[in-house]
Amino acid sequence: MSTEINRQQEKEFFEQRGFGMQLGFGKRPALVIVDIIRAFSDPDMPLGVDMNEVIAYTNQVIDACRVAKVPIFFTTTGYAQEDLSDGGVWVLKLAKGAATLRLGTPAVEQDPRLHFFPQDELLVKKYASCFFGTDLSSRLVAQGCDTVLIAGATTSGCVRATAVDAVQLGFRPMIIEQAVSDRSETAHQQSLFDLQAKYGDVVSVQEVKDYLVAL
Repeated sequence: MSTEINRQQEKEFFEQRGFGMQLGFGKRPALVIVDIIRAFSDPDMPLGVDMNEVIAYTNQVIDACRVAKVPIFFTTTGYAQEDLSDGGVWVLKLAKGAATLRLGTPAVEQDPRLHFFPQDELLVKKYASCFFGTDLSSRLVAQGCDTVLIAGATTSGCVRATAVDAVQLGFRPMIIEQAVSDRSETAHQQSLFDLQAKYGDVVSVQEVKDYLVAL
């Protein structure tokens, strides 16, 4: 098989086989901003990359959600134990980088460019999905949410895991294309393709803003 992948042919193949159907927006959304923290948005840190553009787009969505009175949840990943044992086996895969994710340090704080306020909801997680080991699902159900707008990092990691868990729990995952980021462009594009094919809708910032206005 050629290493040169024709994405258009792949897209058509998946569509012919019934993949990639649109879920569509629901009636009551919430915004989940996955780990836009200093450790991931500072290129000088082991896990960091330049997220200037992604943060600018994310702020547009945050501002629109505030106007529409849509619940917003920010997340961070952080570990309290010196040996990272509260991260389980997962941290063995990224031990050097995970060692920078210490609770109580600036690395796990929200990026200062993000439109995050002290009164905003902040979830602390240990693993990839924002649902795993947190009460996010209960909070969404309590507020009658049926749709999860997803921004943040990384597309192939915590964003993907959150979207997969969301659809499995009965929420409509909407992955905001310009507001998600990855350390690998290849992983980013493949994950967006896969998410659109099987787990959620990949949507633009403008689509989200139009949807929020229509609410």
